[in-house]
Amino acid sequence: MDEKLNISSWAQSDQPREKLQEKGKSVLSDAELIAILIGSGSQSLSAVDLSKQILTSVSNDLNSLARLSVSELRKFKGIGAAKAISIVSALELGRRRKNRSLENRLLIKSAKDVYDLMIPDLLDQPTEQFWILILNRSHTLICKKLVSLGGISGTIVDPKIVFKTALDNFASSIILVHNHPSGNLNASEADLKITNKIKEAGKLLEINVIDHIIFTDHGFFSFSDQGIL
Repeated sequence: MDEKLNISSWAQSDQPREKLQEKGKSVLSDAELIAILIGSGSQSLSAVDLSKQILTSVSNDLNSLARLSVSELRKFKGIGAAKAISIVSALELGRRRKNRSLENRLLIKSAKDVYDLMIPDLLDQPTEQFWILILNRSHTLICKKLVSLGGISGTIVDPKIVFKTALDNFASSIILVHNHPSGNLNASEADLKITNKIKEAGKLLEINVIDHIIFTDHGFFSFSDQGIL
């Protein structure tokens, strides 16, 4: 193996672990941070070079990296199951940390609040999911619940499940949220029909449907803001 590809042969200040200890985490590049996770590279690439190769494959976009599965990461020479799992786990921890931080802001005042709250759950998701936010009378979040998982092009939502979940959690009102993995911000005919169906059922149960948010990685569509709820 070419000696320049072996991290242990670099000057200590250039080694990612030592660099982090001496200079702090903020000075490390994305590739260096990933290199610390995987520990070693392949026979032809150092851990940092292998990390750069992985990042290049997703245009250096960490959100795109977060979409990769363990099996997809293992396609890179030098990345086995353990290393792939380390990368996926680290990115999931980052997602959850952001989620905990956002959930501390419990008062829902706008569609943007809903979008920000759902980023940790719906960003980078390859398939459709349908969630409800359960609110009390002051529009403070009680909890958020996943009520349906679907495929790439859609998910089936049962209003009975929606309202059972809402009633079980003492909802005064709810907000519907589902994602479009395609990035399409337009509401489909099916989206309009299920929204109206749930809204009318909510009237009977005295649970107000405040909004329905279509979530994409690059923005959102609010039924309420558009005046169609």
